Amino acid sequence: MTKLSININKIATLRNARGGSLPDPITCAIDLQCFGAEGITVHPRPDERHIRYADVYALKPVVKTEFNIEGYPSDDFIKMVKEIKPAQVTLVPDPPGVLTSNAGWDTRINQNFLKKVVEDFKASSIRVSLFIDPDKEMIRFAKETGTDRIELYTEVYASGYSIDPELAIKPYTEAAIYAHEIGLGLNAGHDLNLQNLRYFKQNIPQLLEVSIGHAFVVDALYFGFEKTIQLYLEELKG
Repeated sequence: MTKLSININKIATLRNARGGSLPDPITCAIDLQCFGAEGITVHPRPDERHIRYADVYALKPVVKTEFNIEGYPSDDFIKMVKEIKPAQVTLVPDPPGVLTSNAGWDTRINQNFLKKVVEDFKASSIRVSLFIDPDKEMIRFAKETGTDRIELYTEVYASGYSIDPELAIKPYTEAAIYAHEIGLGLNAGHDLNLQNLRYFKQNIPQLLEVSIGHAFVVDALYFGFEKTIQLYLEELKG
């Protein structure tokens, strides 16, 4: 089974837009797990415009499933992750101020940097995943960093799905097969939703985990947390 991890950044965005403490991301994380979420993902950024560093520390004792912390490996980020020791850290190449993740790592150019960061996290017994485009060369160089997994950046698939699903999925299927052949675990995320998730899952072998954030919160406005969790789990079974 592919695990469903819910990214709660947008919940924190709602809180921050109004001020105060509602909706509370910590309470939401507890409820989402009770309703069937198999992981909680957060992506703190330096400006703390959604999830704050304090939120990440507060989540540590309440996440009883799989805690996944995403982010650019700045000194502050590395320090926080090593103190919290989540099940997984997902490294993304986001520059400061970017609205949302929009590309995978160039693992060839950043090879030496990533090797050091991956080694540091693995020494703390934290599983490491690298955010990667569906490009075999980038996946090959990702393997050389020592990472445990890669997370396929799925925005291109999501935007192409409504036009030509077969064409949109083809590079992702090829990338997934190659990643498995060279011994990398496989996650995926970005713009996956109730319309395109089932087809993605059906065509991606050995898919271990998907991270759903913005689309989940949008759907939850209509269906509520509990029903939306069940809808996504059903898509992953299809």
